[in-house]
Amino acid sequence: MSILHLRKRIVTSLAEISIRGRLLFTGTILTAAALVAASLSVEAVLDTYVRRSINQSLDGQIGLLARSVRTDGSIDRDMLSEIGPFTQYRRGWSWRIETPRMVVNSTEVIGTLDFREEGPRGREGHFRALPDLLRTGRSGDLYVRMLDRQTPGGSVRITATAPHAVYERLRTAAVRPVLLILGGLSIVLLATSLLQLQIGLRPLVRLKRSLEEVRRGRLARVPGDQPSELRAVVEETNDLLDENEASLERARSHVANLAHSLKTPLATLRVKLSDNGKDPDGELSLLVAQIDGAIRHHLGRARAASPGAPGRACVLLAPVVADLFAALQRIYIDRNLAFHMAVPRDMSVRCDPQDLSEMLGNLLDNAAKWAATQIRITATQQDRAIAIVVEEDGPGLSGPALGLALLPGQRLDERGDGHGFGLSITRELAELHGGALYLENSDMGGLRAVLSLPR
Repeated sequence: MSILHLRKRIVTSLAEISIRGRLLFTGTILTAAALVAASLSVEAVLDTYVRRSINQSLDGQIGLLARSVRTDGSIDRDMLSEIGPFTQYRRGWSWRIETPRMVVNSTEVIGTLDFREEGPRGREGHFRALPDLLRTGRSGDLYVRMLDRQTPGGSVRITATAPHAVYERLRTAAVRPVLLILGGLSIVLLATSLLQLQIGLRPLVRLKRSLEEVRRGRLARVPGDQPSELRAVVEETNDLLDENEASLERARSHVANLAHSLKTPLATLRVKLSDNGKDPDGELSLLVAQIDGAIRHHLGRARAASPGAPGRACVLLAPVVADLFAALQRIYIDRNLAFHMAVPRDMSVRCDPQDLSEMLGNLLDNAAKWAATQIRITATQQDRAIAIVVEEDGPGLSGPALGLALLPGQRLDERGDGHGFGLSITRELAELHGGALYLENSDMGGLRAVLSLPR
């Protein structure tokens, strides 16, 4: 795999991570890097202080031992006995004085040191002026401090040692609590980051809910009381909704103008064909009727599918059905049909009000034409949709005819003044609104039309 391809995959993977994931990933990486740097820095500082503490302890011993060395290089043993052995009776704590004349050891003999210098020269303790030279180093498991002094009697070396395990123990005792504190701090920082993300991203969650409300038609626009970082996004979104609504109004206006400009000539043509026997067999009138139905069909599609249509409004079903029932009862008053409605008062669908009236009007009018005595409409909630069922007790349709009834221009019975476009327009309007329409035979004996619309 090439480096370019690997880089592209990494960039793509990062782009797919959510904002929460990006912030959490970045915060975790930066926090971990800061904690590692802090741990290394604190460890180095504490190591310096522990080393300095041991150096000062050994330097104190060396300073007292240096007082027993005379200027001629001899050792004042009486003073040395008053000073004491400076041993803790543990292996590794010892000292030695080396002069040209003699060598004096503590109670534990240091022996021959394979001395390796590790520390700086002449920085710790109070031996800084020449001809004194103070060094720090290790020999085996010993931590060593050594003073070289020039006297008239020759070179004098005073050595003091401590077990290196003591240095390590002191260092561990100093570093461990700090590392534990830093570990606890990292957990607190991680929890704080999660809380910060939860609080900081809450406006995005509110914005998402507002957009859902706009899409469902419960809000006309996204509320403008947003954080300053999101205010520009909200303004652009609301401007887009304004433009889409204006586009929809223009499309509806064009639809109305087109309908008016076409229907008037068609009405004139229908009148002329009826005069003086110009259409004796009625074929031309039938063609005019089919053209009129096709125009209504495609204009209905254009109205529902206008480009840029914003989120449709929520429409209560019960008032629309009640108005249609009242109109149909007046139209079919001579047939004495019984209308039954079982629609909850608070049930609503997400649909254009005019399109909803047209769809239900087509279904109820079709049911009223074929019903024998009664029509029934019910509405139930099915997950995210509302199923509106229109039934009648008429003759019904056979199996093949159920499929043909939804095709444009199909009239399964030549009685009446219909043109065969009502059910097809209803189906396409339902699909354009995210719903569906299908037909089946009802247990009442007639046709059962099921209209599904988003709730």
